Amino acid sequence: MKIDFHTHIFPDHVAPRTLEVLSAAAHIPVHTDGTASCLAASMKEAGISLSVNLPVMTSPLQVHKVNDSLYRNREYHHSLGILSFAGIHPDLECFEDELRLRKEQGFAGIKLHPAYQRCDLDDPRYLRIIDCASALGLVVLTHAGIDIGIPGHNYASVRMILHVIDTLQPERFVLAHMGGWDAWEEVSLYLAGAPVYLDTAFSIGPNGMNPERFFRLCKKHGTDRVLFATDSPWSGQRFYVDTIDSLPFTDQEKTALYESNASELLP
Repeated sequence: MKIDFHTHIFPDHVAPRTLEVLSAAAHIPVHTDGTASCLAASMKEAGISLSVNLPVMTSPLQVHKVNDSLYRNREYHHSLGILSFAGIHPDLECFEDELRLRKEQGFAGIKLHPAYQRCDLDDPRYLRIIDCASALGLVVLTHAGIDIGIPGHNYASVRMILHVIDTLQPERFVLAHMGGWDAWEEVSLYLAGAPVYLDTAFSIGPNGMNPERFFRLCKKHGTDRVLFATDSPWSGQRFYVDTIDSLPFTDQEKTALYESNASELLP
């Protein structure tokens, strides 16, 4: 069984325009059309059994509407092998109520995206959200490092991540893009081995590390704390499976990467 811990889907009626805008901003191609059905086809081709969908809230006004829609569509998504996290925004006033509601509805975690939400990861607004979500037993998955579509300020730097860890000690904290996109040397020096999970999304290949460097970082952090993830539609699922399968991980390590680490975090 393979679990992709980091993917994105959009409602069918907005997916084409959304991907067009985001792809142009980041100057990268897409590997699906952004719909749930196309992700399911990609999963089948790559031998992936479950994908985690991570919604990104760019406004606090979106939070209730988008999470409600994900909840209404959960059975359809489950039938395709897709499990959605809830989204949250640092400027949402009643964030505690929102987190409790989504926990009661069965959401396993939340997604933060400091770059798109224009808020540093160690800002007090995020700290209170991470603390509340962790107390509820929710997984907190955050974008880490620069976002390729929003160059300039790093809203989720290694320094900020270490501040969050030191301040809150969150137990179910997942850092996307192997701890910090395009900051992997700093991750290797200061973050590898920390009590957090790293996901592999968008961190291998033309926009990431070469396979050998990726392998070394996985080993240094510990394969018991690395989650297979692609960032589909921004990376190809089959490419990631083929690349990881080609690396000299042991069978036990591959099982951890592909399945058992994620299974410990999901219901």
